Amino acid sequence: MSSDEHKLVKARPHSFCPWCASHLVKKLSDGRERLVCPNCDFIWYRNPIPATGAILCRDNAILLVKRKYPPRVGDWCFPAGFMEYDESPTECCIRELKEETGLDIRITRLFWNYAGHDDPRSNAVLMIYLADIIGGELIAGDDASEVAFFALDKIPSNIAFQAHRETIADYKHFVATGHLPG
Repeated sequence: MSSDEHKLVKARPHSFCPWCASHLVKKLSDGRERLVCPNCDFIWYRNPIPATGAILCRDNAILLVKRKYPPRVGDWCFPAGFMEYDESPTECCIRELKEETGLDIRITRLFWNYAGHDDPRSNAVLMIYLADIIGGELIAGDDASEVAFFALDKIPSNIAFQAHRETIADYKHFVATGHLPG
């Protein structure tokens, strides 16, 4: 864990109802303990944040970015990021790839979805796409300190997140067998 990672915390539960400002109380709802408003019955569902990323392949190598900011500074991952409120998953993916790599992409298909539980900021649902490069210039941008293509047998050992490690394993299986995950 980097020296700055202790500053990152998962989203804290609400204390007060966002609708009526009453103090939330713990209550069993749908078989789970949740924070509920005793006044207006608002239920705070602690949901994961949607995120997207892409597998870009060139000469049998995949593109990874080295993280510039916490969490996991210096570790590698797929170019990816959290969706904005007004974006579709594909719009998010195209934006994140441009911001982090300088590349313009065309999404060809959804590869698979992954649950991310090891990011200290929040749990995530990661939608990974297969995509082609259609323009731009490869450059580390936004929150990437480096960008590089890696042959599948030369992937760095310091991959930032479990969902990205699972994606790499699934992609290797896909290349070897032609079978998509699932």
